[in-house]
Amino acid sequence: MIKHDRKGIASIPWYILLPVILAGTGVLVPLVYLLVRAFEADAEALRTIVFRPRTFTLFLNTVALTAGVLVFTITLALPLSWLTTRTDIKGKKIFTLLGVLPLAIPGYVMAYALLGMSGPYGAAADLFGITLPRPGGYWGSLIALTLYLTPYLFINLRSALLGLDPALEETAQSFGYKPRIVFFNTVLPQLRPALYSGGLLVSLHVLGDFGAVSLMRFETFSYALFLQYTAAFDRIYAAWLAIFLILMTVSLLFVDARLLRGLRLSRSGRGAVKHTRIVPLGRWKIPAYLFLCTLTFISLIAPVGTIVYWFVSQPGTINMSGLWPALSGSLSVSVPSSALAALLALPLAYLGVRYPSAISRAFERVAYVGYAIPPLAFALSLIFFSLQAVPFLYQTLILLIFAFTLHYLAEAMGPIRSALYQAPPQIEEAARSFGYHPFVAFFKATLPLLRKGIIASMAFVFLSAMKELPLTFLLSPIGFETLALNVWSYTIEAMFAEAAPFALGIVAVSAVFVTVLLRQERGER
Repeated sequence: MIKHDRKGIASIPWYILLPVILAGTGVLVPLVYLLVRAFEADAEALRTIVFRPRTFTLFLNTVALTAGVLVFTITLALPLSWLTTRTDIKGKKIFTLLGVLPLAIPGYVMAYALLGMSGPYGAAADLFGITLPRPGGYWGSLIALTLYLTPYLFINLRSALLGLDPALEETAQSFGYKPRIVFFNTVLPQLRPALYSGGLLVSLHVLGDFGAVSLMRFETFSYALFLQYTAAFDRIYAAWLAIFLILMTVSLLFVDARLLRGLRLSRSGRGAVKHTRIVPLGRWKIPAYLFLCTLTFISLIAPVGTIVYWFVSQPGTINMSGLWPALSGSLSVSVPSSALAALLALPLAYLGVRYPSAISRAFERVAYVGYAIPPLAFALSLIFFSLQAVPFLYQTLILLIFAFTLHYLAEAMGPIRSALYQAPPQIEEAARSFGYHPFVAFFKATLPLLRKGIIASMAFVFLSAMKELPLTFLLSPIGFETLALNVWSYTIEAMFAEAAPFALGIVAVSAVFVTVLLRQERGER
């Protein structure tokens, strides 16, 4: 019989425990090397590094950008999620899809589009005679990251609104409260878990972003770490910048845990689930459509249109021969990384679901540490580790795939865990009763039920890996090309036409996977 064993590590089968230990070791050991390298400096050097004025400036810039993006994503995602779930507007499915599709345009591509449409020689000036101010610095980074990251918060809030108990609102309305008061006093407090989880995801992405801030020339910890490692090559200072980033990440995780502690928002009864009452917008319908159309234009139509403009406007400057090597390079990392991440996530998820204990929770948290650590900091820790322990792996495709796998391991666990919770353990027990070894029983009875979860897991990792820039930049072999590297390298030199085919490649591949994942989510409801 499959038990929820809480006795300890000895009760866990070795074929589950071994890959779990390997994954945990792969995440933690490089971080230990990072700490060792950071503390190689003497006390005076450490004091100079930690307390130098530039460090404080980087801290303020990073906090300001994170807070600004968080405020703006909430400002956009909250009304977007409410309009597409609770009102009588037409075309909700279309607007939902359009609200999610900006995920296909990563931050550095969004920055490329903003730079490509602005200025005296931008797309807006050439097509419409309008010279838009060239974005840069804090506000340029804020706009690019807000447009890219709003869908993450939108997805969380939309799911929360769809699952909200309508009886709470009906009770409040029965006391005569106006809809606005009901929303702020009853609905909004119920959305706190979605706001916290979505806000955490947005904040982690901002902390780890390097592409958008580098193109906008705004110095955050990630951008400074990149400059310090590639230009000055002061590895001790680079290690400390990475540690500062990790400390900020840990602080965010701590705050999120504190906010969620003791939070209980479940239904009070087990009655039949009622359908949510649709709110008629009346005279506010036109402003609602204006908001939805404007957001779609600035986050999707304008960026994609700018990329297409540069692609078709200067055909003589575009070298299409480099597109296939870049695409094949992206695929050569994304495909094996997605498969390996799902392969490692399977025993991790199985351990957490079938053997819940302090040990299984600890291993799960280690996996999330690998995802939460900013990519540049994680890449730097792997560089230190590989140079010291396995120098033959430095700047090889194997190390790059290894980094992608561990970084996106937590992302791969979600769909598999959900599928495991829906797979009855009794089926596996029945297979064992026929004499099958537990390992064989799992493959015959449980694994077929996890097919959709595994496919979704691989799709999530593949989508993220196709867009990944920081890990690729620091860990890829010499001469290795991907779509992301080409977009960034051409855009940093203001070569917008040359960057266009690679940007279109990222958007096209990502859009296909975003659409497939969204349709699968609908089909499972």
